[in-house]
Amino acid sequence: MAEKQSKEENKKVDNEKAVEDETGGEAGTENVELPELGPFETITGQRMPPAFFKFQFKNVEYSSGRHKTFLCYSVEKEGTDCERSEGYVEDEHSGTHAENAFFTDVFWECDGSLSYSIIWYVSSSPCAACASKIAEYLSKCPNIQLTIFIARLFMWEEAEVQQGLRQMQSAGCRLRIMKAPEYNYCWNTYVDNEGEAFAPWEDLQDSSTLYEEKLNEILHHA
Repeated sequence: MAEKQSKEENKKVDNEKAVEDETGGEAGTENVELPELGPFETITGQRMPPAFFKFQFKNVEYSSGRHKTFLCYSVEKEGTDCERSEGYVEDEHSGTHAENAFFTDVFWECDGSLSYSIIWYVSSSPCAACASKIAEYLSKCPNIQLTIFIARLFMWEEAEVQQGLRQMQSAGCRLRIMKAPEYNYCWNTYVDNEGEAFAPWEDLQDSSTLYEEKLNEILHHA
């Protein structure tokens, strides 16, 4: 079973790298006709291949070729004992989104007598529908503190997406943009990096700053 999963992961890595190679990396991807995808199953795991992280979490403004969301998570449960779990969820946009999968496949039960601190590191921010569901869930479970670090803003110019982000914030969700420290942490925690240090791309900081400005504008200028 593990060998089968490894082969499937390697094949997916090769496919994703081929997209970048054929389009010259990030340049010129807008004019490339990509193959139709899906449906695919939601995948959960502990550590992802480096190529997945480098491609999916790259904070480019135009995310051509990235037809999925990766959600890295940590859950701390505080009560009589303190427990912590970590891992990641991967989806395809044609199927169940990673945000929904987290609450159905990973964190499926919330004990009202306990307190939970949940942190997500997502390759892109939630769509409007997922944002609404997250806000509703948090409103029903005030004992959950959810913080989301975002690599890229998904369709941030759309009014319904902006409204969804504001709904999440109003429900108590902390929304942040990933910067170099978060990328480094994810690389060391959720990536099978084989001892390789994280190497930031040239415009990582500039792109983070741009997205941070956009997010603040959305959240504070309704």
